[in-house]
Amino acid sequence: MLFATVSLAAVAILYGTRSYSDVLSRASFATAYPALVLLAATLLVGPWNLIRKQRNPVSSDFRRDLGIWAGILSVVHAAVGQCVHLRGRPWLYYIYDRRDHQAFPIRHDLFGLANYTGAFAALLLLALLATSNDYSLRALGTPHWKQLQRWNYAAFALTAVHSFGYQGIETQKASWVVTVILCVAITLSLQMAGFFRRRAQLASR
Repeated sequence: MLFATVSLAAVAILYGTRSYSDVLSRASFATAYPALVLLAATLLVGPWNLIRKQRNPVSSDFRRDLGIWAGILSVVHAAVGQCVHLRGRPWLYYIYDRRDHQAFPIRHDLFGLANYTGAFAALLLLALLATSNDYSLRALGTPHWKQLQRWNYAAFALTAVHSFGYQGIETQKASWVVTVILCVAITLSLQMAGFFRRRAQLASR
């Protein structure tokens, strides 16, 4: 309930304060940044536990709930985002229009890169969201479940590329560019700190 309240409140505030004239653009923006922040937070829990020398369980309700709401907002953002820039023609997010006379039809510009990375990230997060439960943990077994959940790193990397791409496409204000940079920088920094902490622990055994 806490994460639901915070997530939906953040979405509502961003939606209500945007100057976009249409619902879809406002909804896309309002879900994008909370989703990114929550996704980054899922990757901070483990390293933070290691740095504080706390137990780092395979699964915890706190980290799982973060992931669930990150997944929900990400999937909603991806679905809404297909309808923002090219109304009624979402396929043009991924292939060029015939009138562009491109020899290679798959989009290979910044717009295409941002859309492909966003779509792949959403599919990964949908898979992680579907398996973020005790039933999947029991059915897959701890090693296989953990191996699947590690795709969260790939999802975050794809999301980072998608986010930076759209900063350029939409020429967002500096405050939002800084938000993306901070999310990525803090996540990478803490992940590296956790990695070296883990190596030190293994070396001392």
